[in-house]
Amino acid sequence: MTVPPTALPESQPTTLAQWLDHALAQHAKAIDLGLDRVRQVSDALSLRFACPVITVAGTNGKGSTCAMLDAILRAAGYRVGVYTSPHLVNFSERCVVQGQPAADADLATHMAAVESARISAGPGGQPVPLTYFEFTTLAICRLLADSTLDVVVLEVGMGGRLDAVNLFDADCAVITSIDLDHMEFLGPDRESIGREKAGVMRLGKPVIVSDPAPPSSLAEHARAIGADLWQSGLDFAFAGDNQQWQWACDEHRGARKYGALAYPALRGVNQLVNAAGVLAALTALRQQLPVGAQAIRVGLATVELTGRFQMVPGQPALVLDVAHNPHAAAALLANLDAMGFFPRTHAVFGGMGDKDLGAILARLDAVIDHWYLCDLPTPRAASAQSLQALWQSLPHRKEVAASVHASPSDALEAALAAADPADRIVVFGSFFTVGGVVAHGLPKRYAAHLPGSAAAASADGPSHALPRVTSTPLGPAQP
Repeated sequence: MTVPPTALPESQPTTLAQWLDHALAQHAKAIDLGLDRVRQVSDALSLRFACPVITVAGTNGKGSTCAMLDAILRAAGYRVGVYTSPHLVNFSERCVVQGQPAADADLATHMAAVESARISAGPGGQPVPLTYFEFTTLAICRLLADSTLDVVVLEVGMGGRLDAVNLFDADCAVITSIDLDHMEFLGPDRESIGREKAGVMRLGKPVIVSDPAPPSSLAEHARAIGADLWQSGLDFAFAGDNQQWQWACDEHRGARKYGALAYPALRGVNQLVNAAGVLAALTALRQQLPVGAQAIRVGLATVELTGRFQMVPGQPALVLDVAHNPHAAAALLANLDAMGFFPRTHAVFGGMGDKDLGAILARLDAVIDHWYLCDLPTPRAASAQSLQALWQSLPHRKEVAASVHASPSDALEAALAAADPADRIVVFGSFFTVGGVVAHGLPKRYAAHLPGSAAAASADGPSHALPRVTSTPLGPAQP
């Protein structure tokens, strides 16, 4: 299936961290969309998947969709490999086999194979310059292809048509919500962006459009190439009440129905839209990958994904969300509204300078009582000072304040010091923001004014803590 790596000089990287640094240095640009270069290296590796492939494209909801597909398919007894990006803390989060991140040593081995192919895969045996994303995508896909899997789920990094993941033909594609993001690469409006996302479609293969109000360019491209288009509200539909929900597809799609379903374990008003697309994808693939109703129920009940409207128990309430564009910020606002009453809401926020940060700040203005704006460890990020200046230039309530902090963890500590036990803290924005908070575990959250908090904290130590880990750089061009 793949060719083994040739012997590498002693000066070549050996550890995963060294390989990631090496990948960063192989191309002059962080983003250089196109499939020619990555295809040359893939062909040199003879990289192929011997099992069904599901690709997931879109603006928001991709990670949640991949997580639900993974959980349901594993509950059905399949061996599943998943590639997502970016990561929150460790690079190995991007490559998950049977629910477990790949070992660093295995990832390093496959990166060595990519390098062996890359150095002579170009015309006349010349090296092929790969971006960080292209290099690491090939390595992860090679690992998944060598893992004896029943199904592979691949998240598209950006766009679709020219994204490295689109090198692989999907047996089914899922396109989640479409909104304005990465416009300098994908186009100025939803129609243009939808056209780029539509590039993951394939002749005769099902493509699921989860977006309930998609740009018309998706259907136009599906008709133009002869893809089997499944649209939310036309080919499948869902509805629910306060207790449960149901899903059904129409007669020409098999008239399948699922009733009395529990809501997905991933919280948020938008997750039902994502779950409906997942059920459509599984229905479209029922001949290749039969999945029973019980596996669907178990998968939806057990799915986990850090940083997607994740509520961490304790006082004050803590919410983690990687909402990093205006569309995601609007969904976060709706989810915060649905939580009920809190006397005050404190927001830890950091974002990339090329995002529409003003729109994000404006969307959340109605519910935030204090902004804790933070620097992030990447030159692409907006500084905390620039975020504060932007916030001050926008209309906002007079009683709201904004402070600047050197890191997400510093910002969270400041929010904890100011919050009452009945308050709420939301940490959101870039993956760097949420990752910076969870990288070393969450502290026990005793609000400053909670009686006995100091004594209890010293007696009990940390609580609600995630495992202590060493973070790996996200690489360039991350949300």
